Amino acid sequence: MASKWRKAKLALGLNTCLYVPQTSEDSSPSNDVAAGRFSDVASTSPMLSPTGLAADCRLPTTPTPSSSGLRLPKSGSKSSKRTCAICLNTMKPGHGHAIFTAECSHSFHFHCITSNVKHGNQICPVCRAKWKEIPFQSVASNLPHGVSRINSVGWPQDDAWMTVLRRLPSSHMDASRQIASLFHAPEPAIYDDDEVLEQQPEIREKSTPIADAADNDCTGTLEVKTYPEVSAVPRSSFHNNFAVLIHLKAPHISDRQNGSRNHTILPRISQNSRASVDLVTVLDVSGSMAGTKLALLKRAMSFVVQNLGPSDRLSVIAFSSTARRLFPLRRMTEIGRQQALQSVNSLISNGGTNIAEGLRKGAKVLIDRKWKNPVGSIILLSDGQDTYTINSPGGNHPRPDYQSLLPISIHRNNGASLQIPVHAFGFGADHDASSMHSISENSGGTFSFIEAESVIQDAFAQCIGGLLSVVVQELQIKIECVHPSLQLGLIKAGSYPTSMTADARMGSISVGDLYAEEERDFLATVNVPVDASRTETSLLKVRCIYRDPITKEMMTPEEANEVTIQRPETTRQVVVSTEVDRQRNRLHAAEAMAEARAAAENGNLAGAVCVLESCRKALSETVSAQSGDRLCAALCAELKEMQERMANRRVYEESGRAYVLSGLSSHSWQRATARGDSTDSTSRVQSYQTPSMVDMVTRSQTMVMGNAPRQRNLQPAQSFPARGQPR
Repeated sequence: MASKWRKAKLALGLNTCLYVPQTSEDSSPSNDVAAGRFSDVASTSPMLSPTGLAADCRLPTTPTPSSSGLRLPKSGSKSSKRTCAICLNTMKPGHGHAIFTAECSHSFHFHCITSNVKHGNQICPVCRAKWKEIPFQSVASNLPHGVSRINSVGWPQDDAWMTVLRRLPSSHMDASRQIASLFHAPEPAIYDDDEVLEQQPEIREKSTPIADAADNDCTGTLEVKTYPEVSAVPRSSFHNNFAVLIHLKAPHISDRQNGSRNHTILPRISQNSRASVDLVTVLDVSGSMAGTKLALLKRAMSFVVQNLGPSDRLSVIAFSSTARRLFPLRRMTEIGRQQALQSVNSLISNGGTNIAEGLRKGAKVLIDRKWKNPVGSIILLSDGQDTYTINSPGGNHPRPDYQSLLPISIHRNNGASLQIPVHAFGFGADHDASSMHSISENSGGTFSFIEAESVIQDAFAQCIGGLLSVVVQELQIKIECVHPSLQLGLIKAGSYPTSMTADARMGSISVGDLYAEEERDFLATVNVPVDASRTETSLLKVRCIYRDPITKEMMTPEEANEVTIQRPETTRQVVVSTEVDRQRNRLHAAEAMAEARAAAENGNLAGAVCVLESCRKALSETVSAQSGDRLCAALCAELKEMQERMANRRVYEESGRAYVLSGLSSHSWQRATARGDSTDSTSRVQSYQTPSMVDMVTRSQTMVMGNAPRQRNLQPAQSFPARGQPR
């Protein structure tokens, strides 16, 4: 009978996270750290949430067979020096004693508090606050051999006893009524209650020469280079569709330049060396997010909160059948972090999926705010399909109207004055990749495909690693023909808006924001005329104008970058620029992906695979491929991966579509996206990760909340070499 009762108690905790603490008998030097790994988010740092719910969400960043779950704070932290109010002994880590931190922020030995509440006591022994979350303990010795509890992410099996945090049912309402209360409580009509910002410099419209900006200790200058397709064209020859590559590289962050990348402890990006961020997270808490998904989402959001600076502001929107602003724009000071984590840890899953309503409220937060940080962005995560706004295909709507999901106020093609990119994350096999890609594409953001649940935090880390390193804003590239007979043909810029004058003598590219050390490559084509009277022909002038987000000044170059070619009588051998050829390969691969996707959507998977294979073969025969170019090799590997994910309709529906769309998003914006089931697959085919992104992902993979990361010598983990490095 006792065994059945224990099993019944275990059943109550099936949607919570579990931990197996070690006893003093089976502890060893190698397992000392794991001996006391049960703690909620609040207990790892005084800045973290005091809510008890966090105890069920302290998952390892990347669960592995060696991960035992939740970690106790190391000695030296404030929480580890507290005294248990029940036994009056000091709470020390590493002695097999787990620590429970209640929602009122008071901490106790786990075995002390479970003994205190086992008879139904829900009152804090210190402040007499009534708890909604209580711990309970159950013996695991009578489980069938080899069977573990809640092991969906590969945690080790339990062999002694476990602790579970159990949500108490309210004495006044059931779970569904709690959801209703959460999402239907009154909200202000205007979200103008954002926290005031620190004093910031006013926007200066007066232009500053880029050459004079070299004294700026924070960002340096924007690097601009041009590469003609070939260096020489015979005077008597006419060259059709002659390509000119425009290469940009954003300034670095001064802290990184000083060698901080090699520190054994990963440095935070200095708040003074980057633009502050207003970030709104729009999170899916529908019924399908229950269990491990929601726990991992809370864990990932905890990481985001901890890595925002005191000048950054965060707001949290949760949506299911409807949407609710849980947390207004607040600076991530110590108090702000606590409040944000309390909001995140209060999330419970139920209901349908109303993405449009979540985005509407997310956009409203940024539109209604009184104060504005230089960088504003929305992070959207969903594991399902919108069931409230999108009409099913058929009748007068042969294709779903995905654009209706995105508020007009932030649609980049509707002349919106406020540019707010939505970085969308499709979670799992059941999300609507087409709608998520459409949302990101129409807002100027990226679409990431999170195939494995355990990668969600790393995906968020990569995104905020970029957002927290913006060094260039409102970047415009101006292209002007120099030779009187010259006209612009095409400007190939992916998803970036381009324009051209009626006489095709001038063109422009609107690039927008750049992260620190981020690179962009654009191709412009012209028709080189016959010019028998000159030994050199000037083709184009390229200049860039942008705003420095720190000083707010508009930066303009003193001199434009001029593209010239030699005009000899004859040329013995035409040597094609490897730089131009490799970017042609990238554009060719992106076009093949788009064509294959269109074929797959029309049911022609065999044709889609054929398109990808044909492109792969063509790339292998190019000049850059013959010289061993790593970009070309990586593109071929990516095309091969897409072919495998189009093997049949089931595979394409489950992962192929999302993988291809994430790749298209990455290549069209030349910006890193998470893709596939691990960060390894992302780095294998990803050329757009910046050093700041790499550092943040490494922090996610190595850092224990509240503790320093393990020693690691960081390098820019790019699959492709940086400009100027050997290929």
